[in-house]
Amino acid sequence: MVYIGIDIGTSGTKTLAVKPDGTILATAIEEYPCYSPKPLWSEQNPDDWWNATVKTVRKTVEKAGLKPSDVKGIGLSGQMHGSVFLNKNNNVVRPAILWNDQRTVAECNEIENAVGGRSKLIQLVANPALTGFTAPKILWLRNNEPQNFEKVCKILLPKDEIRRQLTGEYATEVSDASGMLLLDVAKRQWSKPLLDALHLDINLFGKVHESEDITGKLTKEAADLLGLTTNCIVVGGAGDCAAGAVGTGIVSSGLLSTSIGTSGVVFVHSDEVRIDPLGRLHTFCHAVRGKWHQMGVTLSSGGSLQWFRNQFCETLVQKANEKGIDVYQLLNEEAAQVPVGSEGLFFLPYLSGERTPHADPNARGCFIGLNLQHTRKHFIRSIMEGVAYSLNDSFKIVTEELEVPVEQIRATGGGARSPLWRQIQSDVFNRKVATVNSEEGPAFGVALLAMVSGGEYSGIAEACKAVIRAVDETEPNAENAAVYRNGMEVYQSLYRSLKDDFSAIAKQVRS
Repeated sequence: MVYIGIDIGTSGTKTLAVKPDGTILATAIEEYPCYSPKPLWSEQNPDDWWNATVKTVRKTVEKAGLKPSDVKGIGLSGQMHGSVFLNKNNNVVRPAILWNDQRTVAECNEIENAVGGRSKLIQLVANPALTGFTAPKILWLRNNEPQNFEKVCKILLPKDEIRRQLTGEYATEVSDASGMLLLDVAKRQWSKPLLDALHLDINLFGKVHESEDITGKLTKEAADLLGLTTNCIVVGGAGDCAAGAVGTGIVSSGLLSTSIGTSGVVFVHSDEVRIDPLGRLHTFCHAVRGKWHQMGVTLSSGGSLQWFRNQFCETLVQKANEKGIDVYQLLNEEAAQVPVGSEGLFFLPYLSGERTPHADPNARGCFIGLNLQHTRKHFIRSIMEGVAYSLNDSFKIVTEELEVPVEQIRATGGGARSPLWRQIQSDVFNRKVATVNSEEGPAFGVALLAMVSGGEYSGIAEACKAVIRAVDETEPNAENAAVYRNGMEVYQSLYRSLKDDFSAIAKQVRS
């Protein structure tokens, strides 16, 4: 049998077909736009996700040469926190508001005030109110578009809207639901006290499952569109962070992953609920039944380098096209020519505000320390170093403040394919950094979850042990680590120095 993993990402949907031994038979990707109708807003059209799902599944099945009956199960992953508002006819009421949208500062305050403060909210749902989470988006709709809110009958996360289109079921699962700020993370169920305090009907939301639970089978209409059968099961799946962790084997204690994709994530498995009392790290349910994880998030990590490529590297893009190579290869080659520390140039990767450890939607991206000798090469390396520093903010909270034991760091995401960026991470953390044999991320992780539901493995830990292994390690360079240790102190001081200025800039933009 074959299992399909689908990841509804921010830039596009990725689908892959996997055999039970982990062999990837075929993959397909379909991109779609993201809209920013106002400063700090980020939205997408859910129909784009569904169209991309249909196209990529059909392409994957065709490329792999599969018969409809070959596909036994589908796992779903996707960008977290996004809000899909549906009316009574299952039509989308307005564009989905995404994870990196920053419009809900007032609603975050409203939520904390409704329950008696930030610490009380953390007691209820293990996390503070952050602008990226789903609950503030719901209140924003109620406060700012009441005519639309009155139409809403169901509220789903991105991957769960795809589940509805596949199965007809309104359902979610614990890892993704944790990021809505409405789930009692310790009890793994909707928080009735918080819903009551916010005057939200529990029936607005789908049933909560564990990640490997079967949530339905394909409807006849969906099966025909995808070229599959109605016997194909659809499992709970996971939010992209937890799914990516499963896809790299972070399913037991002692393992931590760093991911550099559009956002950056430091993710550590936990056998029990561990809550950062200051609310800097997220505490969410893991995609492993009955387990949890802590997670620190940088909103713009690989996205920072992508932004620089798009805005300032036209000649490099042309050169890469002429050579038939990836432009990121040239970016890496240029950055490697610059000394460690970028000769005093620092980058704060706050292009979309920041989440960990600052939870500051007003934070802004900065290059600091410029002088006449700096070139494009310095900018590229300083971006890589700034992202590593931002990940180290989370890493230090995990290992030094919460004292979570970490035996191995696994680098994942697009940034992990860069030997230079892996070395920078290793030097900044002053720890070995490993890579794994699987580079397919969330889509691979949820395909493994589907295998568990399909009876191929007794649990997700067994599945990961069977198909995922570390294949390479990058050792820290002692001299580089010393430079970065001093650089980390400067990096952290820069936010403290600029925090009030960021707020003043934000007020100027909004006025």
